Amino acid sequence: EFHHGKHHAAYVTNLNNLTKDTDLASKSLEEVIKVAAADLPAKQGIFNNAAQVWNHTFFWNCLNKGGGGKPGPKLLAKIESDLGGFDKFKEDFKAAAVGQFGSGWAWLVLDGGKLKITKTANADLPLAHGQKALLTVDVWEHAYY
Repeated sequence: EFHHGKHHAAYVTNLNNLTKDTDLASKSLEEVIKVAAADLPAKQGIFNNAAQVWNHTFFWNCLNKGGGGKPGPKLLAKIESDLGGFDKFKEDFKAAAVGQFGSGWAWLVLDGGKLKITKTANADLPLAHGQKALLTVDVWEHAYY
């Protein structure tokens, strides 16, 4: 409740207030992120809030009651070929999350057709770097209280 009902809701409210009566108000969330990312630091507030709305929404969609375990056969084969196996993926993904200094995110991304594990600080996200996010974990401290 606190994470979704307070933090995520505040990002949505802030983004709506920052884009109200602007040309960004009619754009998709992804378009807002791309426009703001291309105009930093002038649009830093918009970027931070839009990215955090996207990051959290994606994170909620990554959660699954009773989740865990191996992915389907196609993704598993890609993990094995690109990341050295499922166990190595889990180890490296966990290390990325634990090794994130300060607030941020750990990600499994598709970058140029290849799976990679990466991490981003603060509100940054793979979308701003031309990558496709497949999985994330929130390593902001507010995710754990």
